[in-house]
Amino acid sequence: MDIEVRRCGSVPSAKGPADWFTGSVRVDMLFQPHDPARTSGGSVTFEPGARTAWHEHPLGQTLIVTAGYGFVQRWGSSLETIRPGDVVWIPAGVKHWHGASTDTSMTHIAIQEALDGKVVDWLEYVSDDQYPCSAGSR
Repeated sequence: MDIEVRRCGSVPSAKGPADWFTGSVRVDMLFQPHDPARTSGGSVTFEPGARTAWHEHPLGQTLIVTAGYGFVQRWGSSLETIRPGDVVWIPAGVKHWHGASTDTSMTHIAIQEALDGKVVDWLEYVSDDQYPCSAGSR
């Protein structure tokens, strides 16, 4: 089997679907699983105020923050700030959200594995009351 090199820009960026995100989000798919592997990854950029809906991953997720400033939160737990260089592990089945701060964009690489072909279960939106509404949340 040959080594595959996917050239930067060879796959177009996609807008984050409104069913899964609040605000302006760009998704750049970096890689899909190659059998027998089941890991995929993408670079996700959140404009200020943008965030995911609450969701869970059947086998967990790793986030590597590459730019900006943002948040991650587990259901029922305190808000965590995330910055470039931070690596976040979200265990399997943990309800959570992540996104940018209100005044700064944030980009992370998201890596997750599929279980029976599924990488995520999307849930309800993060409400404005649940989202930190000022930079003072830092």
